[in-house]
Amino acid sequence: MTNPPFSRRTLLAAGTGLLAAPGLMLRPAAAQAAWPTQPVRMVVPFAAGGPTDVPARLVAEEMSKALPNRVVVENRTGSGVVIGTDTVAKGPQDGSMLLYTTVAHSVTRAMFPSLPFDPIADFTPIALVGQVPVILLVNPSFPAQNLQQFIAELRANPGKYDYASSGQGGAVHLATELFMHAAGGLKANHVPYRGSSAALPDVLSGRVPMIFDIAASALPYVRSGQLRALGISTKARSSLAPQIPTMIEQGVAGYEAYTWHMVMARSGTPAPVIQAVNRAVNAAVNLPHVKERLTGFAMQVVTDSTPDSAAAYLRSEIAVWEPLVRAAGITSG
Repeated sequence: MTNPPFSRRTLLAAGTGLLAAPGLMLRPAAAQAAWPTQPVRMVVPFAAGGPTDVPARLVAEEMSKALPNRVVVENRTGSGVVIGTDTVAKGPQDGSMLLYTTVAHSVTRAMFPSLPFDPIADFTPIALVGQVPVILLVNPSFPAQNLQQFIAELRANPGKYDYASSGQGGAVHLATELFMHAAGGLKANHVPYRGSSAALPDVLSGRVPMIFDIAASALPYVRSGQLRALGISTKARSSLAPQIPTMIEQGVAGYEAYTWHMVMARSGTPAPVIQAVNRAVNAAVNLPHVKERLTGFAMQVVTDSTPDSAAAYLRSEIAVWEPLVRAAGITSG
C-alpha cells in the first residue's frame, strides 16, 4: 500500500513542534491546607446518562471517599463541549471545579473559529482515566467480508456510500475521517445523527451501510450477528473482542483511534490540589469494582496516570486531530 496522506504517526510528527510545551513539574506536598472548603463540582460537558456521564459519576463517587469534600457531577451541555468546558476555564482555581472530558476537547480549537478558551493553556490535565476504541461495523448486506475488501469497494466507488456517525465532530466522526485518510484517501458521505442510538437503527436496516462506533455500543450487535465487524482501532487486539482484527494488522499502518476520558482543572490550580485529585482518580480506577464497570464500557483503563503523562497525552491527541479536522473541513456547523 502506498504511503497514506495522513496517518497517526505523520500527523503527530507534523503537530508536535507546534504544540510542544513543558510538562507539569509537581512536588510532593500535603494538599489538606490548600484544599477548597466547598464541594467539588465535576463538570461533564455531555448529557446525563450518556457514555461519558456514567463513567464520570462512577469515578466521582469513589473520589468523594478519598478527598475532603464530596465530588458532585454537573452536566453543562451546549455548542458541543464548549459551554461546559468554558465554565471550567473561567471557574475557580482552587480545585473546587473540575472538568471530565473526552477527545472532543482535542478538536475545539480547530472546529470553533472564536473559541472562548485555549484547550492547552487554560487547563491543567490531572489524570487520563481510560481509552475507548471504535469498531468499523457494516450491515451484513455490504459487499465486503473483511477490511481489505471494504477498502477496495470504497476505492472503486468513491462517494457511492454513506457512513453514519454519532454527531458532527464527535469521536466516531473523527475516527472515520482518520481511517479514510490513513487507508489512502477513501471517499464516503458523512451522515451525522444525534448519538449512536439514533444512528444504529439505520445501519441495522441497511439504509446507511456502515458506521465506526465506540466498542461499548458496537459489541452487542457484533455478538448477535446483526452487524459485521471489520476491524478495531486498537494497537493490539482487544481482550473484549479478540476475534476482531485490528486495522493495523490488516494493512492500515499506524491507525489508532479512541475516545478517551480525562480529568482536568483550570490552569493555576495549586499543585498540591492537582496531586490530591490525581491520587483520588487513580485510587478510584484501581478499585476492582470500578475497573470492572469501566471495562464493561469497553474502556482500556489507565491505572497509573500522572499530571505529566496526561498533559503529554493531551498534546499528542491535539497534534493528531487538529490537522485532520482542518484538512477534512470539519466544522461545528
